[in-house]
Amino acid sequence: MTRRVLGVLGGMGPAATVDFLAKLQAATPAGSDADHIRVVMDLNPRVPDRHADPEGAGAELGRMAARLRDLGAEVLAMPCNTAHQHRAEIEAASDLTLIDMVAETARAAVESGARTVGVLATPGGERLYAAALETAGAAMVIPTDADRARLMGLIKGVKAGDLGTEARAGMAALAGLLVQRGAQTLIAGCTEVPLLLDRGNAPAPLWDSTEVLARRCVAVCGAGAA
Repeated sequence: MTRRVLGVLGGMGPAATVDFLAKLQAATPAGSDADHIRVVMDLNPRVPDRHADPEGAGAELGRMAARLRDLGAEVLAMPCNTAHQHRAEIEAASDLTLIDMVAETARAAVESGARTVGVLATPGGERLYAAALETAGAAMVIPTDADRARLMGLIKGVKAGDLGTEARAGMAALAGLLVQRGAQTLIAGCTEVPLLLDRGNAPAPLWDSTEVLARRCVAVCGAGAA
């Protein structure tokens, strides 16, 4: 079995990156340590803000990708949906393929049979999912401006360590509003969202973009017992 070394561009945010690594480990059908994916990672919480300074973010992500390549990475993953707007810079700087978590998650949601998909994401993530879902043949439901402000507040809270009951209830309520507006399934389209919303409290079938990315990494990197 051909094994590939995975390079992870992390830190956006740190808790989401740790969640990704846990889901990567859990998704691997391993019988021993040696069956798991070899990972080289740059957990860099100082990547410039993807909304306020996209040019700076793209440049730093390109440098990170090149360093990961030099450390032996053969394929890249990035557990941050919004930062996928910089996929071109990342691949150009490293000459490596970045597994596209947005496209993979949109495809998984549509292949489940849903034709109207609710997306909980940052404004930048919404734009990426709008294109990916259109390509996959589905309509998208997103929060209203007021609800998006609430969503961003919850996302910032996760980055500050708030994973409490009230925050979980708030995220579930936002998901419920998308279902009321016609969403047949939901996408956790920001990697902080599944830290508050999971299959236990989601009001409709949920596609966790972090989990989708982890499973795709396992497939691409050839992990698991031979």
